Amino acid sequence: MPPLNPGNQEPPTPLDAARAWAVTAERAGDYVFFFDFDGTLAPVDEDPTAVEPAPKVLAALEALAPVVRRVAIVSARPVEFLRDHFGGLVGIDLYGLYGLEHSHSGGETVTEPAALPWVPTMAELADLARGELPPGTLVEFKRLSVALHYRTAPHLAEAVESWGRAQADRLGLRVQAGRMVLEIKPPVDRDKGMVIDEAVRSAAGAWYFGDDVSDIKAFTALRARAAADPDFVGVCVAVANQETGQEVALAADLTIDSPAALGDFLSDAVTRLR
Repeated sequence: MPPLNPGNQEPPTPLDAARAWAVTAERAGDYVFFFDFDGTLAPVDEDPTAVEPAPKVLAALEALAPVVRRVAIVSARPVEFLRDHFGGLVGIDLYGLYGLEHSHSGGETVTEPAALPWVPTMAELADLARGELPPGTLVEFKRLSVALHYRTAPHLAEAVESWGRAQADRLGLRVQAGRMVLEIKPPVDRDKGMVIDEAVRSAAGAWYFGDDVSDIKAFTALRARAAADPDFVGVCVAVANQETGQEVALAADLTIDSPAALGDFLSDAVTRLR
C-alpha cells in the first residue's frame, strides 16, 4: 500500500499498526473490514466441519460492526456455514465460495447466476472423488465447489492434486490451491479480489485479514484501489502460518501470529477506534 498520507498533504509515514489505527480512527465510519475465515478468524482443523472462531473473535466483531462502515467475512466456505457461526451478529456481511454466494446483514443468500448450472457437475465430481481418491482424502462438497483435503495424510498431496487438476481440465473447471487442500470450482469469474474491488469503491479505506494464497488477490485489490485514489487507505494483514511460508506475509503490510492473537488485536482495535 502507499504511505499513509491521504491526499499527499504530509510526508510519508512508515506503516505500523499504531499508525494504521490512528489514520483509520479519523474516518472509521467510512472504513470496511474484511476477514477470511479458516486460518484467520478460526484455527485450521483436521476436520473442517468442526472449526470454530478463535476466542474473543465473535465479541470483537460484534463490537467492531457498529463502529465502522461494514464488516464482511470473505471465505471459501458456503454462506450457510458462515451463517451458522456468525448469523447471530448484527451487521455482518457474508461472502461464501470466493464470492459465488453472498448475504448482506442477515438477508437471504444470493448465488451468482452463472454458477448455478454447475451444481450437478460438482455433485458428480464429489461422488467420483470419494470413489477414486485414496483413503485419507477428505472430500468436501460445497454445492458450487468441491474441496479435496489431505491434511490428515500429507503424503497424498501429489496424488490428490494431480487427480483434481486432471478432473478440472476434463470438465472445464478451475482450481484454487490452499493449505493442504485443492478446491475445484466452476469457470466463473469470481474471487476474493473481485469481491473487495466492488465493496470498497465508495469507501474511504479498508482492512483485509487473510492467511492463504487466495487472500493475496484481496491484498492486490486494496493496493490497486489505493493506487487509483490517493485518499484511499488499504491495510493488508497476514495471519502467520508455516504452510504458506513467507508468501502471504511478504504480500501484507502487517503480520499477526495466529487467529487467537487476532482476537486480541481486534479487541484492542475497537478501543482505539472509539
